[in-house]
Amino acid sequence: MNLADGILTELSAEAATTRRLLERVPAQHLTWKPHDKSMSLGRLATHIAEIPGWVSTILDTDGFDVGASKYTPHTAGSVAELLTTFDKNVPMAEAAIRRQTPDKLSAMWRITRQGQVMLELPRMGVIRTLLLNHLIHHRGQLSVYLRLKDVPLPAIYGPTADTPM
Repeated sequence: MNLADGILTELSAEAATTRRLLERVPAQHLTWKPHDKSMSLGRLATHIAEIPGWVSTILDTDGFDVGASKYTPHTAGSVAELLTTFDKNVPMAEAAIRRQTPDKLSAMWRITRQGQVMLELPRMGVIRTLLLNHLIHHRGQLSVYLRLKDVPLPAIYGPTADTPM
């Protein structure tokens, strides 16, 4: 087994679960927020759909300067757009990971802000934390949003009250 195999297996499983949840996002509630400080349902779902797209930045650069970023958060206008974004980003992430050498995956990558290092890990660690763990974290938030809107939840790591398996 090479260094990328484990992360690819995990990404594939988590992506399938995540897509099942994204499919259930109610289009009529994209602007809804559970709290004033929360992201809207549409923004949260869009963020989840975008996360696999970060792999190329992690693999093709030595780091990311948060202070220099011109990123403007986008909110999908429809569930179809969410799914299209996610369905484009996951295979691109998988292909990018497959192309890497063990040395490249082990090389350090950092997040900085105005020259100050905020995070520094091997690329594989960044993919696990900023991609997979981050995706899983926000997917958990999304499942709560959906529950609050009475949307039946799919099985995630086992049965739910709505999907006994």
